[in-house]
Amino acid sequence: MRMYDIIKTKRDGGVLSKEQIDYFVKEYTNGMIPDYQVAALLMAVYFQGMNEAETLALTLAMAESGDCLSLSAIHGVTADKHSTGGVGDKTTLVLAPMAAVLGVKMAKMSGRGLGHTGGTIDKLESFPGFSTALSEEKFIQNVNTIGMAITGQTGNLAPADKKLYALRDVTDTVDSLPLIASSIMSKKIAAGADTIVLDVKVGSGAFMKTEEAARKLAKEMVRIGHGAGRKTAAVISEMDEPLGFAVGNALEVIEAIDTLKGNGPKDLEDLCVALGSYMLVSAGKADSLEEAADKLRGTLKDGSAYEKMIEFVTAQGGSREDVENPQRLLHATYTDTITAPKTGYIAHIQSEEVGLAAMTAGGGRETKDSVIDLSAGIVLNKKVGDFVKENEPLARLYANDKVKLEAAKNRLAGAYSFSEEPVPARPLIHGVITEKDI
Repeated sequence: MRMYDIIKTKRDGGVLSKEQIDYFVKEYTNGMIPDYQVAALLMAVYFQGMNEAETLALTLAMAESGDCLSLSAIHGVTADKHSTGGVGDKTTLVLAPMAAVLGVKMAKMSGRGLGHTGGTIDKLESFPGFSTALSEEKFIQNVNTIGMAITGQTGNLAPADKKLYALRDVTDTVDSLPLIASSIMSKKIAAGADTIVLDVKVGSGAFMKTEEAARKLAKEMVRIGHGAGRKTAAVISEMDEPLGFAVGNALEVIEAIDTLKGNGPKDLEDLCVALGSYMLVSAGKADSLEEAADKLRGTLKDGSAYEKMIEFVTAQGGSREDVENPQRLLHATYTDTITAPKTGYIAHIQSEEVGLAAMTAGGGRETKDSVIDLSAGIVLNKKVGDFVKENEPLARLYANDKVKLEAAKNRLAGAYSFSEEPVPARPLIHGVITEKDI
C-alpha cells in the first residue's frame, strides 16, 4: 500500500477504504510517513470531505493508535461528558457530582484550557493538593467507591490525533467537519465510557459560530458514537455570552460550589440538568427526561450533590475545608471594576472577548507552555437583557499583576454593547441530537 495512491484517491474525490485509513494512521503515528504527505491528504480531505464510513474508520483508527482505557472493572454504567469549549463553562464540576449521586459512574478524562477556553483540569487544580494525575487503578477504584473520578488525559491517549491536530494547525485544515468530529470522538472512545453526552457550544465564544455549523458537528459526532457502539447524545447550547457569571479557574470553582448548594446561576443549573437528563435516561437511571430532571434538581435541593463534591475533592487530595470555604482559593492581589458607560439594556456581551480579557488578566494560556494564574479572572454582575444605569458596575476583574489587570479591563470594556430598548434573551438550548435523529 502506498501513501501516494491514498492521497490521489481522496484528491480525486474517491472513497478511502478502512484498510487505507488504518494504514496511514498507523504508519504516520509510528513516524513512517512524512508530514508533507499527510499534509497533502489533510488538504484533500478538507476540500473533498469524508463520508460516514470514512469518518468512523478514521475515528476508530485514531482511538486505537494508543492506550484505550478499559472500564470493565467498574460496576455499573459509565458515562463521560464533553464540551466543545466555551467561556465560563464549568458544567463538569456541577454535573459529575449530581450524576454520581444518582448512580451514574462518572469516569471522566479531561484536558487543560488553551486560549480563551477553560479546562476542567486547571479548575480542579485550584484546590491545593488536588491530584489530576491518577493511576488507572486509582481512577477505577475512585469511580467504584465514590461514583466519580476526573483525571488528566494520559500521554498516550489517541496519539495519532495529537500528531494530526498539530499538522492541521499549521496547514490551515482545522476547520473540516470530519476532522473535527473524529478528533473529538477518538479521545472519548479511547476513554472507554458506555455513554457519552456532548455539549456543542454555538455563538461568539464557541468554535462553531452558527447554529447550522453546530448542528452539523453534533450530528456527525452522535453518528460516530453510535457507530462505535456508544450511547451518544449532543445538546447544542448557547455561548454567545459566558455561561454563569464567573470566568477564571478558582472563580468558576466557587460558582460551581454555589450551584451545588442550590444558589448558582440559572443558566448553569439548567444546562447541567439538560445534559444530565440525557445521561440518566441513557444509563437507565430514569425512564423519562422529566423524571431525570426532577432527580437531578433534587440532588441540589437536598445537598447530596454538594456532599458528593466534598467526597470527590478529598479523595483526590484536596481538603474539605476548601470546598466548605471556597473563598480561600482566591489569591488575587488586585481587583478592579468596569462600569456601564450609559443607561440602557445590555444588548450583547461578546463571549470570546470576555474569555480573552480573562486570559489577559493571567487566567488563561496563550500557548501550551504558558503558566496560568488560577485566581485571575472576571465575575460579571449583569447578563444580556439586564437593565443598567450609567456608572453601574458591570463586572469585577481579578489579577496579580497591575499591568495585566489594566489591559484586561480595557479589553473587557469593549465586549459590551447596549440598547435603549429591551433585548430578548437567546435560548440556552438550541437543540438536541440523539441517535434517533441520525
